[in-house]
Amino acid sequence: MIPRKIMKRVCELARTFPVVTIEGPRQSGKTTLAKMAFPEYTYANLEDTATRKLAETDPRGFLAKFRAPAIIDEIQRVPSLLSDIQVEVDKKGGSGLYVLTGSHQPRLKAGVSQTLAGRTALVTLLPLSIEELNGVGIELSRDEYILRGFLPAIYDRGQNPVDAYEAYYRTYVERDVRQLVNITHQGEFELFLRLLAGRVGQVVNLEAMSGDVGVSSTTLKEWLSVLEASFVVFRVAPYYNNFGKRFVKSPKVYFTDVGLAAHLLDLSSAEQVSRDPLLGGLFENMVMAEALKARYNAGRDGRIYYMRDKVGCEIDLVVENQRRLTFIEIKSAQTPNDGMAANIRVLRKSTGAGEKAYVVYSGESWPLRDGDGFVNFRETATLV
Repeated sequence: MIPRKIMKRVCELARTFPVVTIEGPRQSGKTTLAKMAFPEYTYANLEDTATRKLAETDPRGFLAKFRAPAIIDEIQRVPSLLSDIQVEVDKKGGSGLYVLTGSHQPRLKAGVSQTLAGRTALVTLLPLSIEELNGVGIELSRDEYILRGFLPAIYDRGQNPVDAYEAYYRTYVERDVRQLVNITHQGEFELFLRLLAGRVGQVVNLEAMSGDVGVSSTTLKEWLSVLEASFVVFRVAPYYNNFGKRFVKSPKVYFTDVGLAAHLLDLSSAEQVSRDPLLGGLFENMVMAEALKARYNAGRDGRIYYMRDKVGCEIDLVVENQRRLTFIEIKSAQTPNDGMAANIRVLRKSTGAGEKAYVVYSGESWPLRDGDGFVNFRETATLV
């Protein structure tokens, strides 16, 4: 099993909170993380029919059988159980009583915020990061990372990425979506997903896509919200604080695991990835996801941004730390070119921000003409 960067954070929180809730996409390693961090805890999986029925019909009996300290997997399957956990926590007192995991963001967060407010810490676990893979000696090329993606099973069990992502899509994506919304146009939904994969790194225009898919933009908006709720995709909001009306205010959409995006585009080899016209967008998707993982793994919020003005000058990734902005351009190329930082210079001048600036690309570290520098994509975690 590959050690997870966030484990230290989870253990620290369990020493000061009665409940730790681990959210994230399916197959990202939530159960493995919980069991590795707390091997002595009892374990209950609410995906199991008999276990779920006991929790629904006799919650007190359930908590007596799976006595604290306990790991309760897929808590969103029985949200009513949270009330009984609250009672148990208040009665017992102390810390580290329960570790909960869940995959459906709105359902889980709504239940936790309403029932366990002040009693639980919430952490988000995404699929493996390049930093975690490098930590166990797994170093791949740019195109291999994009193709293989970052599902733990691909690395822990040696699964073929084509088979792994097809099973992931059929088993989890379709099922989770059906649990959250009634999909009556399965073919159109799959087409929508594939179109999203072809638009990573772009501002998604649902009005325009509705004509391509054959359903209303209202339906597409609902589907996109469900995909985000299930951690299949994430949105990156534009940064425009205090910069007036000169900046675009529509979000961009990326896949939580770039390997799924590559699979939806029917890419089956690293050579295909290297020649694909969408390589730039897939590479950007990978780097954006790495930035998000780095922030979550360090116990920070997931707020990352992009910036684009009305004339199309854009910074791919903007990170705010202590009110200071870091501008990051993302380029799939391997050879440094000072022109890659042109947008950084324009937006630094127009906003007076961007105290630090980098170009993340596929080559070696290299200084920029006016400070900061080119950074290899494997070092993304050090920038955010």
